Amino acid sequence: MLPHDPDSTSTDAAPDADSSSTTEPTAGADFPGPEPIGYVDGPAPLPVNARPNRRNAVFGAALVVVALLGGGALFASGYSVGRDQGLTPGATSTEEQDFKAFWDTYHAVHDQYALGPVDNKTLVEGAIKGMVESINDPYSSYLTPEDYQSSLQDISGQFEGIGVEVGTVDSKGNTVDCNTFGPECRFVVIAPLEGSPAEAGGIKAGDVIAAVDGKTLDGQTPDQARTLIRGAAGTKVTLTIDRKGQTPFDVTLTRAKIQRKEVTAKDLANGTVGYVKLAGFSDAGADAFVAAVKADVDKGEKKLVIDLRGNPGGFITDAQKVASVFIAAGPVFFEQFADGHLQEWDALGKGVATDTSIKVVLLIDKGSASASEIVAGALRDTKRATIVGETSFGKGTVQEWITLEDKGAVKLTVAKWLTPNKDWIHKVGITPDVPVTVPANTPAGQDPILDKALSILASGAAVPAAWPIAA
Repeated sequence: MLPHDPDSTSTDAAPDADSSSTTEPTAGADFPGPEPIGYVDGPAPLPVNARPNRRNAVFGAALVVVALLGGGALFASGYSVGRDQGLTPGATSTEEQDFKAFWDTYHAVHDQYALGPVDNKTLVEGAIKGMVESINDPYSSYLTPEDYQSSLQDISGQFEGIGVEVGTVDSKGNTVDCNTFGPECRFVVIAPLEGSPAEAGGIKAGDVIAAVDGKTLDGQTPDQARTLIRGAAGTKVTLTIDRKGQTPFDVTLTRAKIQRKEVTAKDLANGTVGYVKLAGFSDAGADAFVAAVKADVDKGEKKLVIDLRGNPGGFITDAQKVASVFIAAGPVFFEQFADGHLQEWDALGKGVATDTSIKVVLLIDKGSASASEIVAGALRDTKRATIVGETSFGKGTVQEWITLEDKGAVKLTVAKWLTPNKDWIHKVGITPDVPVTVPANTPAGQDPILDKALSILASGAAVPAAWPIAA
């Protein structure tokens, strides 16, 4: 809320939220299940009563997430959906003075702009957007009502588009946090979703999306790029792809309704190893994951491969639930807020695979982000699994969605998350215990990372004596 408008003579009061009402996302036909409340870097709905009340009243009943999404479900980040704040913080005399220029500009534009009437809502949305963008955080943004609804689709696990997780890299392919695309900020594919138009069209991890329908992404933000790529099922979109070692080329894809299949389970090594892949951290996905692991344990399997490759994250409560499958007690992760306060998130207890005679290998890659990294960090620090694969994405922040009365929402970074050993892996990632490099020309159907995991389990050396710590 802005400090009071000093111009009391104006007949056009600045738009204000009604503090007596709240706006909350509702579940409809396209958003089955409970109201989403938090996100870590991947779509995942979370029941409101599933997370502890850890903030003061100004945040109301907020939802927290960690995922690899910018705006909606595109970047690794943590998210939460909060209630409309509806509160007007007291403005000091210094703040009143600081905002005098704002009000002077507001009245000049509203009253004197010569080329037509100015819509108050447009002015307010522009002011909010500029305020959030000024902090230069790629995971914080203002969402219009339309973008906010699209984000709710993301966290429900169902949306209309091409089905691809993306992030940002510099010209050398290194992960960077950036807000505007250009030579040192490029839109890169983290992973196409299984069964999606992107996968069917040959889109690969590491592909850079340079243009959409012939329009360069230079100068665009991640949210704007997402809007260009998304669209109604059955419509077409053309991506210009810059793939290492090749001349840029165009790929035309037909958008579809994407329903993320979050859990895949099967038996390997003649039924001696249970394999469970988790593609996202939704409430339903976490429950299905628990059920799949329980089924393996009930069959007497003592060796498990857990695959979080390409998983961009989701709600922090679901990360807690997944990690608690293997960790009997103690912290799974911490949240650290702006004032330095630490909130400890402990294992839930009664996990179905906490018996240490059950050997676990966890697979990660550069597409494993946020909630995936919470789980990887927890299993690493508690020595509950051997981590195999590539260094993970490196997203160590949590975002909260704050709903605004009739004006969309603000997605704001509200905390860092730390591993049980209180390591912050942001921009660093989780380093695997057993690194595996996958050659670019690996034939389809071959999986060197999974092969290494099975080899480790067959050798009986599932947990290393010394554990590397990401720094």
